[in-house]
Amino acid sequence: MTGALRAILTMLALVAVAPAPAEATDIRHEVVDFSELAHWPADDHAAALAVFVETCPDMTGPDWQSLCALAQTGPEPRTFFELFFRPVLITDGGSALFTGYFEPELNGALRPDARYRYPVYRMPSEARQATVWLSRREILTSGVMTGRGLEIAWVDDPVELFFLQIQGSGRIRLPDGQVIRVGYAGSNGHDYRSIGVELVRRGIYEAHQASAQVIKNWVRRNPAEGEELLYHNPSYVFFRRIDAVPPERGPLGAMNRSVTAGRTVAVDPAHVPLGAPVWIEKEGSAPIHRLMVAQDTGSAIKGPQRADIFLGTGETAGRRAGRLRDPGRMLVLMPIQRAYAMLTDPFQ
Repeated sequence: MTGALRAILTMLALVAVAPAPAEATDIRHEVVDFSELAHWPADDHAAALAVFVETCPDMTGPDWQSLCALAQTGPEPRTFFELFFRPVLITDGGSALFTGYFEPELNGALRPDARYRYPVYRMPSEARQATVWLSRREILTSGVMTGRGLEIAWVDDPVELFFLQIQGSGRIRLPDGQVIRVGYAGSNGHDYRSIGVELVRRGIYEAHQASAQVIKNWVRRNPAEGEELLYHNPSYVFFRRIDAVPPERGPLGAMNRSVTAGRTVAVDPAHVPLGAPVWIEKEGSAPIHRLMVAQDTGSAIKGPQRADIFLGTGETAGRRAGRLRDPGRMLVLMPIQRAYAMLTDPFQ
């Protein structure tokens, strides 16, 4: 064992990790051995470690900071995770659900015209100060946003704009070929309501048919009913322009760092610490067994076994994300003492 490893082990042994706060009685925590993770040895642990290093400096807690410092020295990746972490399965009695998200690219302009008519808005001050502000319908029909200089750009498709709000970030390609990036700035505080679920409830589609592309096509074929369908979701997302992220990097996640396609997952931070490594076992037609990092969140991502996998930028990534809706399980890799302090049954 090197001196650096010995120092880290000593630090972790001295860190007093308080037991996890009391949660709802249906939340359970179980420590799992690495040998129980399907296909764990076959993963690219170095790729996961590189992503972990991107955001671990922003994590709080002496144990996380010590492990981050060690990760930055370039340890053997698989040994690093197996030596200093334990996988924790957090469940609430519900089924796991994996979906996908991506960074969309829209066509837009910095000034409105006959084609580019749908504004991408900055967040107004009164929305920022309110816990819950106006609904989507009220924002778009009351004139409250008009004449205030809140527009970042105008785009040519209200349906793509709606899905940009669901994704939370994206690119806007201007007529001269320039690309600007926008990221999440806040919301109106209303709960997200799925228009796909609403189409299924109305009997228009079966649940397995309601992909993002199918929904977009239905709204475009039925413009009046489609507009009303979009209003079914009262949640509204505001954006900010992001010029500091180079094009080759992913969009900014909830930790204000670029996310990585295939290695970043959005989680519910009420159950999974942002920045933590998470082991994904996604079932379905294209199984995924991979170590990712919880670097993002989403308004529709709720629960300890709910996760959204970042799949990249553009149309191809969007099609993949629209089709991804699979069961499986997710385990959070926690520092050893922290993992055992979380146990629902301390004698297991």
